[in-house]
Amino acid sequence: MSPGAVLRGRFGHMVDLVRTLGMDDLCVHQVCLSGQCDFAGALDALQQHGITRTALWMPMIEAYGQEAALRLWNQSGMIAESLCAAPLFAGSPAIEAMLAQADLFGARTLVMITGGFDLLDGDIDLARANLVPLLIEAAALAKSYKCQLAFEPLHPMVCGSRSIVSSLGEALDVLDAVAERDAAHNIGLAIDAYALWWEHDMPAKLRRAGSRIVNYHVSDYLADTNDLRLDRGMPGDGQINLIEWRRMIERAGYSGPVEVEIFSANRWWKQPPESMLQHITNAMNVHF
Repeated sequence: MSPGAVLRGRFGHMVDLVRTLGMDDLCVHQVCLSGQCDFAGALDALQQHGITRTALWMPMIEAYGQEAALRLWNQSGMIAESLCAAPLFAGSPAIEAMLAQADLFGARTLVMITGGFDLLDGDIDLARANLVPLLIEAAALAKSYKCQLAFEPLHPMVCGSRSIVSSLGEALDVLDAVAERDAAHNIGLAIDAYALWWEHDMPAKLRRAGSRIVNYHVSDYLADTNDLRLDRGMPGDGQINLIEWRRMIERAGYSGPVEVEIFSANRWWKQPPESMLQHITNAMNVHF
């Protein structure tokens, strides 16, 4: 990891960065390979490519079987940056079960979204009214576990199905409201460039987030995307200036790994995992 690096941004201008990424600064989410591999195959592909950090994907654990998945995981020597993703509106028992699962696999964080407001009788106003109290409950549960909750705002296009919190500004306001009632809460933020790239005044909002940023996810936004969730682009293939995003994130104080999270049913999930991983490592320090 080299401090003080200067890289050329995607539009040709020079961009100063805090560091040059090495392989230990790269995390590739298991979900990137979920279209081609099962839990075991994803771990093997990552290891074969020299990638030691991943975010575990709960559906892949469930499909493989927890006991078998845990045995393989413990043998792998890999690092779990997070377990994805816990829906807040599913209720405290579901959150606690995923906290326990995150601890079992040694995940540093449990990424948490709200879930769709259909989980609260399909009423978005009711969902918004319950958001802070439910987060306070989740924060209280998390105090008994080693992993940290990482709250993730998502793109407005999935407001109905995945998250009613659709901007970083809103997420910050919500966490500030939680802090007013529970100053000791330890809910951090998972920042996803794909979800938030459209938002205004991001440098100031990221500075406001500061040390609360505990995960940073990247993929690219395709102008002609054809699926609300499953058509994310490889860094460099879309509209997001991810080099500039990393500069903003690092200036806000984040120095953790950069986590690649690509859902791509019709393109990358149809490519061999080795090809996808090679494209990711080739893009590192060039496009993100």
